[in-house]
Amino acid sequence: MCRWLAYSGTPMLLDTILYKPAHSLIDQSLHSKLGVETTNGDGFGVGWYSEDSSTPALLRDVGPAWNNRNLREVADHVRSPLFFAHIRASTGTAVQQSNCHPFRHGRWMFMHNGAIAGFHLMRRDLTLLVDPALYADIEGTTDSEVMFFLALTFGLDQDPPTAVARMAGVVERVGRDHGVESPLQMTLAISDGVRVWAFRYSSGHDSRSLFYSSRVDALRRLHPDMAFLRDISEETRLIVSEPLGDLPGAWNEVPESSYGVVQPGADELHPFTPAPA
Repeated sequence: MCRWLAYSGTPMLLDTILYKPAHSLIDQSLHSKLGVETTNGDGFGVGWYSEDSSTPALLRDVGPAWNNRNLREVADHVRSPLFFAHIRASTGTAVQQSNCHPFRHGRWMFMHNGAIAGFHLMRRDLTLLVDPALYADIEGTTDSEVMFFLALTFGLDQDPPTAVARMAGVVERVGRDHGVESPLQMTLAISDGVRVWAFRYSSGHDSRSLFYSSRVDALRRLHPDMAFLRDISEETRLIVSEPLGDLPGAWNEVPESSYGVVQPGADELHPFTPAPA
């Protein structure tokens, strides 16, 4: 499937997170340890927010991340307080730029690891549930983008957890109508440029891996000699498909069937249940 990371905190060069860690996302594009596939080479994407715009910028391409010169160039020069990065292993839809994550609509950014099982059976039913005012903005052919536009339809602007719960409930109901017993597998990251929501859920309760970084103040106590930790704020957090290194105490598994919110002030972690459709 895919690997992704979401960063929020002290403005940082993308290079610092994407390339420099021992098991960086770029390394994972060739040597994933916890993914379904070891290699994730069916495209990549990076999206970031800046102080100059309320909407995120995107760089996406169909080639592998490990040898893309444009990604290397951007990573060395772009600094952002909130960015997403995604490496893709296609689950059957075409390898094309419009199918690469993250996806964007207005101020919102969305990326996904997982799949809707039997999506080819239910594509029509699901896409017809998208708000007609949003439908024309769907560019690609992935199940992930349809999930995003269903969440937008169900009120992502007003209440992201409820919108995602409604989306998940609809996918499960439509899937079971088509004889698919466990339709949904997802780890999601969603942002409005201020907060990041991350979800880990699957119909069969065997969700793909997802981790979040420990609080910076706790890591400083554990590792007082690490200069990197002195240079970032206590608001800094990472959410990743798999850990970027083996620093003791740095990573915590997101519980099955749960979602978290990274935001100014106290972060939150809650149970997640799809809303009945």
